[in-house]
Amino acid sequence: MRLGTLLRSTGLVLAAVVGVGLATPKTAVAAADIDRYLDLPLSNRDAEQGPGGVNPELPYGRAELGRLLDEARAERVPPTRYAALLYQYWLVDVTERAGIDLRSWDPRAGVAANRDNLVKSYRYYENLQLDHRELQWAGMGGQVGADFGGGLIDFELMSTAYSLPGIAESARAVVDSVTRTAGPDAVAQLPDGLAALARAGSRITPGDLSYILGMILVMQKNIFSDLMPMHDAYVVGGLPALAEFQAAGLFGDDIMGAWRDVASGDGERVAAGNRTLLRREQQWVVGRQWDDLRAYRGDVGTAITYLTGAAGSPSVAGVRPMREFRPVRVPFTAADGRPMTLTLPLPDWNWSDFESRWDYINSELLPKYRNQLENDWPALEAALRTPYDIQMESKRPLLNIPQLLRSAAAELSVAPAQEAGNAS
Repeated sequence: MRLGTLLRSTGLVLAAVVGVGLATPKTAVAAADIDRYLDLPLSNRDAEQGPGGVNPELPYGRAELGRLLDEARAERVPPTRYAALLYQYWLVDVTERAGIDLRSWDPRAGVAANRDNLVKSYRYYENLQLDHRELQWAGMGGQVGADFGGGLIDFELMSTAYSLPGIAESARAVVDSVTRTAGPDAVAQLPDGLAALARAGSRITPGDLSYILGMILVMQKNIFSDLMPMHDAYVVGGLPALAEFQAAGLFGDDIMGAWRDVASGDGERVAAGNRTLLRREQQWVVGRQWDDLRAYRGDVGTAITYLTGAAGSPSVAGVRPMREFRPVRVPFTAADGRPMTLTLPLPDWNWSDFESRWDYINSELLPKYRNQLENDWPALEAALRTPYDIQMESKRPLLNIPQLLRSAAAELSVAPAQEAGNAS
């Protein structure tokens, strides 16, 4: 009896020892797994450093990322320490839902290599709007993405056959027309981008266009990578999932408040929340990248970023093209001493400048998209359901730039200063 008791006791002790021996390495391995992914920097958050996700050390398996997150939460790791892991999880989740391979997503590979990613990302934006009426940022982004994608296709053609457009000659024709009409002093009042285009257009190389194209594609991925994980978390996990983003330091009180507005069901708050998300996109996400592009090689960057606005015609119903919003108006004195104003059907602002860009977005895109969404949903829905390849191919503006510039020179108008002021 004592022997049996002893054996049973010994067996229990051995089992306990063996159990502890087996459990300890497992716990250590789990801790080691978590430790490896804590405190990682978001080194590729802006999509500039290379293909893939937010840090090259992170895995791409959704299940593995989810397990690691669960372990971090179970061990009460502060969310700020697993911010990169959380970000990567939702970025992997949303790219899988959109049908995009995040690991190989390389913006600098060019438009041909990224065409499917463009179509799939913007199609996903529009599907979010179709399924969730409050996700207005996504719907408007999807519509404008068709104009963006069409322009990128043209950019790639220009980078391989730049002799085709004859842009510099057309820009110089505009400047010459202004000089003849209003004198050389008027030329100094032309937009920097137009003047830069006349000076440097003939020096723009295919390499310049290729670099700028790559950076614009970087911005496209950057916007998706920042806003879409939030949208995915909202759809899948609601506001509690977004509260974890905030706790991790991935965004602040302003964006959390914006998402509460989006989820409120109140029309004014929904619109305000989407407006805040759009401002984040344009100012915080890509503002610095647009500034860097405008500064690229002096006149070259200024000229090409100006072209993006001169050529643009957003698809949102009722929105004026950029060239009709704040067109070039140059005051001058006529030979008989009368104050006059010369007007050109070209923008007097550069799309890459945040304040000018936001003025246009806030005055044109936001109110007119909201108006269509609230007052003509069937027409908007039909536009959003159009196959995305068709939406994108119908927007090919840049190859028409020479004709647009020549038309601007021909359509230059002069009126007494008071009349021109009334027309604005």
